[in-house]
Amino acid sequence: MTTLLHVSASPRADESESLALAERYLAGYLQSDPAAEVEHWNLWDGTLPAFGPDAVAAKMAVFGGADPEGEAATAWRTARRTFERLAAADRYLFSVPTWNHTVPYILKQLIDVVSQPGMVFSFDPDAGYTGLLQGRPATVLYTGAVWGPERDERFGVDFAAPYFEYWLRWAGIDDISTVSFRPNLATADADTARVAAHAEAYGLGRDLALAAAA
Repeated sequence: MTTLLHVSASPRADESESLALAERYLAGYLQSDPAAEVEHWNLWDGTLPAFGPDAVAAKMAVFGGADPEGEAATAWRTARRTFERLAAADRYLFSVPTWNHTVPYILKQLIDVVSQPGMVFSFDPDAGYTGLLQGRPATVLYTGAVWGPERDERFGVDFAAPYFEYWLRWAGIDDISTVSFRPNLATADADTARVAAHAEAYGLGRDLALAAAA
């Protein structure tokens, strides 16, 4: 049985454009693979730990070849449990609204908690980084209310997709598919763009599930 983990970075619940897009993707996916196990991780649900002084001390100890001790060891175990929740999935769906030209801080918090040596990556002084989440495809659903690919910098800049997809590849995830719904919501074309994006998300979910089962 395939486990699909949906990681949501939006706090807007029923008002969220990214969550609505995710619902369409999952509807298509489950149409093709009704037996798939779908898990939802709302990053705003209070389960995501902070990555503060104790966790940083643990990370530096591990980098130096030592075992974390005391409060640092406790913080390291918490980070590992968070990573294991992520690593347990076979494939990922990330719903990512744009905040201030990039990803919401709660998604960056997840990245900072799990991006640890022996978890998301290994490191060699000569060879550099190796991502350890290999073999897990990811779909990313981007939404935004102002910036769009046809608009200039008066409407902002997209740092969200380049940053997040670089992190995915750095973590070993090379099979990345995306859907974007980024209309200027102050204009009349938003509804048309929304219908098109929902149809694209549904079709992508359906097709990826079919491909995975083939």
